[in-house]
Order: sequence, then structure tokens, then C-alpha cells
Amino acid sequence: MPDYKVVEVLGKRDLKRFIRFPDQLYKNCPQYVPALHSDQVKSLTKVSTLSYCKRVMWMVLDGDKVVGRICGMINPRYNALYNKKRARFGWFDTIDDLEVARLLLNTAENWARENGMTEIHGPLYYNTLGKQGMLIEGFHNIPPFNCIYNYPYYVGFMDALGYEKECDWVQYKVPANEPLQERIPRIASMLKQRYNLHEGSLDKLKKDKKMVRYFFDVYNESFAKSVYNFIPFTKEEIDEEAGAVLRFVSDKTSCIVFDENEELVGFGITFPTISLALQKAKGHLFPFGWWHILRAMRHYDTVDLMLNGAVPKWQNTGVSAIFHCAMSAKYCSAGTRWAISNPQIESNGAANVWGKYDSELFMRRRCFVKEL
Repeated sequence: MPDYKVVEVLGKRDLKRFIRFPDQLYKNCPQYVPALHSDQVKSLTKVSTLSYCKRVMWMVLDGDKVVGRICGMINPRYNALYNKKRARFGWFDTIDDLEVARLLLNTAENWARENGMTEIHGPLYYNTLGKQGMLIEGFHNIPPFNCIYNYPYYVGFMDALGYEKECDWVQYKVPANEPLQERIPRIASMLKQRYNLHEGSLDKLKKDKKMVRYFFDVYNESFAKSVYNFIPFTKEEIDEEAGAVLRFVSDKTSCIVFDENEELVGFGITFPTISLALQKAKGHLFPFGWWHILRAMRHYDTVDLMLNGAVPKWQNTGVSAIFHCAMSAKYCSAGTRWAISNPQIESNGAANVWGKYDSELFMRRRCFVKEL
């Protein structure tokens, strides 16, 4: 008989076991993409978001063996913005045993109640930047590096423990080398001529700290009203995100659009997929993980569509046609075959664009919520 007990993660040894548990749980799962352990340590102990968020981690042990983990979080900026009293959970992983899932979620729920919360939802990150949403469709696919993978039995546990759907995010797989609809190049050309719009250089932008800051300020503003549960980023969070993602961004796969005054108009940010490289790295940059990732950045047939957007005054004007044309040309030049869309809330009309291509549903993710 199992001898389960819940322990709080307090020291370095516990943190190491907490981070490595999914590597054991998904050891024989060909779809699982391990996160870099060093990135996980930073996310759980050093990110600036922890300056205002509460965070507690727990594991369930069977004797001395880890069989489950969870992180409970409270983001007061989210609660103030949306007039909620919500906790959130993330880093949720468990063996195929409902009792372990119950222990994990009940522990997070009790902690939330003790802190005056009336609801809990997840799986989520502290803010909008991290991995979110439990996989409920597309288990046979390998996810992009910035997305959660979980076993199908997780979904049944959420239903059994009284959780309900809050929202779903969907992802699509589309041919990257498929010709654009005829009207898209026409719209792009018209807008460029009418408003003197032009493509800029992301490689150049990355070297200009002022422009990097400007880009992320615009990103903050652009998604404030269009992204579900969006939490505007602090200056410190922007600086951290810039340092983390800009190494993956280049003119080779992405596009940025400016007006005649060099004011930002819109952007399309795409990364070469590194999921297979992370599988080979097995959570470590050294000794050879960095080489697998570097090679994946240079030789790829699939890209992950990370961010597409326009500054508020240019939204709903069709400027997305400009960076769609630019990126399509880059994909064809590089021999890219497939593109995987970033998770989009199913109620967002922008997700309907994939129906105009020869697309297929790649994955569906769900945020669950429960009253306490």
C-alpha cells in the first residue's frame, strides 16, 4: 500500500527533486519536452515576479519517492486588475493515481483559503509569460518548447476533483510553404505605399536597449485588452523577458514593421522549433545541450509562431498582411515546411484565420477553475 505524505519544498535538495520529477514521470513518453533545469531554478526562485507574488511548492512522497508536485501562487496585481480573489496553481504533475492529485490540489486549495482567496485556477504561471493550460487534445503531438505537455489522465482528475472549464486555448499546424491568399500581398503593398510603412531589422533592434524597451512597452500595450487574463508586465519583467527571448529572435524568421517616423506599427515573431533539441538536451545545457539547441536554430523545417500583433492605433487595419508576406517569403527561402501557432483563446476571432489555410488542430489546452 502507498504511504503518501505531502511535504513543502524548502531547501535546495527538495527544489532539485521538484524540478526533476517530470523527467522521471515522462521518461518513456516520446512527446514530452524537458525544460532546462537552470531555467526552472530561475523561474522558481529568482524571477522579479516573485517580488510581488506569493509562491509555495509541495511534493507528494511515497516513502522517499516523489510521486507528485504542485506550485501554489497568488498574483495580487491580477486580483486587483480583475477584481478577483484567486489563487493559481502550476507545475502540476502526478502519477496516475487520483489520490495523489487530490492531495496536491487540496493542499493548494487550503493554502489559498488561508490567504483569503475564494477561487483557484490553473495550470498557470505567475503572469502571462509562462506555460499555461492543461493539454486536453493533441496528446500524440510534440509541443512547442513554451507549452505544457501532460498525460491524458490529468483531465479526468480535474473533473473528479470538482474543477470546471474556465477557458480553452487552441493551436493549429499549418503548411509554412503554402502560397498566401492572393489578397494578402495586395493589401500589404497598398498599406506600404499609402502609409510609407517598411520592414525594420530585429537583428539591429536587439543591439539597441532603448528600442528593445520600446518594443516590449508596445507589446504590453498591444495585448492588454486582447489577451485573456493578461497582466501588464513590470519594467523588471520586461527586462528579464527581453534577455530570455531575444537570443531566439532574428530577421531570418521574424518581421517588424515601422512607419515613416520609425514608430513601431506591428510585428511577427517566430522561432525555429527547438523541442527535439530540448529532448536531446534532457534538461541540461552542458555538456552538449547547447549544441543541440544551436543546431536546431540553424537547421529546421518547423517554426513556432510566437507573437503576432500591432500597436493599438494600427489594429484592425490589415497591417498583419505585411508581416505575413514577409515571413512567408522567409519560410519558403529557408525550406520551412510547417508552422505551429501559439496558443490562442478559442473565443478570439483572430484564431479563425487558420481556417483559411490547409490547417489542422494541433493541440487544445484548458484552464480549470474551482470555487473554494
